[in-house]
Amino acid sequence: MSLRINDVAPNFTAKTTQGTIDFHEWIGASWAILFSHPKDFTPVCTTELGYMAKIEPEFSRRNCKLIGLSVDPVENHERWARDIEETQGHLPRYPMIGDADLAVAKLYNMLPADEGGSSEGRTAATNATVRSVFVIGPDKKIKLMLTYPMTTGRNFDEILRVLDSMQLTQKHKVATPVNWQPGDDVIIAGSVSDEDAKTLFPEGWTAPKPYLRIVKQPQ
Repeated sequence: MSLRINDVAPNFTAKTTQGTIDFHEWIGASWAILFSHPKDFTPVCTTELGYMAKIEPEFSRRNCKLIGLSVDPVENHERWARDIEETQGHLPRYPMIGDADLAVAKLYNMLPADEGGSSEGRTAATNATVRSVFVIGPDKKIKLMLTYPMTTGRNFDEILRVLDSMQLTQKHKVATPVNWQPGDDVIIAGSVSDEDAKTLFPEGWTAPKPYLRIVKQPQ
């Protein structure tokens, strides 16, 4: 069955570069980002892992943990991490899941459930769909899913922006408009009546249309 936003993220136990984890226990009361890779020692993914290592403190400040996955054994990840540090200038300190039996990739619908074999002999091309991003909330529910093509590096600044939006809109009854950046004006959620909005936003709002009520970002 396909995963959808607001589904509970499938739990699993797996070996990582930081030991064996139970995924839901590892998330705990944090947000989490699971981002996957089709093969170790691949060029685009090398740049991605290095950049995530660089900006990990930004996610930590937002109570969000990072965890990578690659369809290869943990031992390969450890060697790859040294290449990443050498070429990108940043050593990944977040855990990397070893998914040599393809179990997690199948669990998250990144590979067909009936896909046979293991990582042995597989190429990045045969694992092309294992280039996904899942943002998972403290409630263990999937908040966002993205899958990228092999040749396009992922924009992890955008993932950080989306996390800011989701945390803001969870706290306040607002939505964020196109190309929103932290500090920009926001939109009063459609579920809020004008009467309730007067209490929530006593300074008022701008409404070019009745359904488009624009306010300053709440703090």
